[in-house]
Amino acid sequence: MKISKAKKILTDSICPSYGERRLILQSGKGCCVFDAAGKKYIDLLSGIAVSSMGHSNKKVCEAINAQAQKLIHTSNLYYNIPQLTLSEKLSKNLNHEYKMFYCNSGAEANESAIKLTRKFTGNPEKSGIITFKNSFHGRTLATVTATGQPKYHNPFKPLPPDFYYAEFNSIESVKKLINRKTSAIMIELIQCEGGVNIASKKFVKELVKLCSENKILLIIDEVQTGTGRTGKFFCFEHYGIKPDIVTIAKGIAAGVPMGIMFAKKNIADAFAPGDHASTFGGGPLACAAAKTVVEHLNKNNLLKILQNGEYFKKKIEDLKHPLVKEVRGIGLIIGIELKQECGNEIQLKCEENGLLTNSIHNTVIRLVPPLIIDKKIIGESVKILKKSFDNIYLKYKGGEHL
Repeated sequence: MKISKAKKILTDSICPSYGERRLILQSGKGCCVFDAAGKKYIDLLSGIAVSSMGHSNKKVCEAINAQAQKLIHTSNLYYNIPQLTLSEKLSKNLNHEYKMFYCNSGAEANESAIKLTRKFTGNPEKSGIITFKNSFHGRTLATVTATGQPKYHNPFKPLPPDFYYAEFNSIESVKKLINRKTSAIMIELIQCEGGVNIASKKFVKELVKLCSENKILLIIDEVQTGTGRTGKFFCFEHYGIKPDIVTIAKGIAAGVPMGIMFAKKNIADAFAPGDHASTFGGGPLACAAAKTVVEHLNKNNLLKILQNGEYFKKKIEDLKHPLVKEVRGIGLIIGIELKQECGNEIQLKCEENGLLTNSIHNTVIRLVPPLIIDKKIIGESVKILKKSFDNIYLKYKGGEHL
């Protein structure tokens, strides 16, 4: 199919909630995808941190195919074997201290966390939730309100009440917002959509203490940072803490839609039958795919993710490129902060040169490649990054901020 035909279909048939699309992706293998013309691209975006096992992964495909031939859907009116098997494995990862709620996306997982907080608190006068400026928690009306970015709020006002926004990494800012109405604090330990901003260990330690002192729940949104992406199964493990509620999605089922909310058992038990549900949540197909991801993320592979992430960051830093201000991240979440507002141009140039990346706020290039990436692909990627940076640098060479 030609891009002109695709654009016509998009214009005629699909809600205009996405920006311009320039590629028709047709197939993929490992860390690469191919467009309709057969051009190859190294995929450093992996469907926005979703295709954790890469494309056309043999084990994932076999698991999905085998399950599809047995049973695709049951609803949660009945048990299904893949959900029970996956639940056992995930529960073991958390020392059997948490219970799970299965859904289909990060937004749904965070929505579940918000609803559970309300139910557990059981007091309409204690409904306030503190989140952080520049955060991103989803697209439902509640989770878009939890998101600390006005650009996502403005088209949908009036918004649900009782969400408040603190400065990231500022404990004093949080303290100023706490009052008798506060029920929970929701935070991403790495603000991925916000520009790959990392919570300091000191700040997180102070936050945990503050929650404990004020009997406030701590909700950690690991929709993008969970499932091994930082070199630990959960990012919060890097901080030596145990949140009251944690959410994951994105890469947990390697591309099949899935989200999970985990809550400490005493909190989870606030939900009664009928309080919350998800028709497709924890379905056999998604759970079969997720089982292969969880099995892949053993200690050796988690360590490899951490090492490859450090290697990738160092290779970018070693370029010492005049457009690059800072390279930051944990594991295979990497943000390249730029000295000029030219991220969108760099993303386009990378695409032209055979590399899929993502520009955030036009100032940060985000890289979230498949977790199976190796040093060979990293080396090829860095060469294309350098070429793309060089292409754009020529335009900005005389800029005052370089």
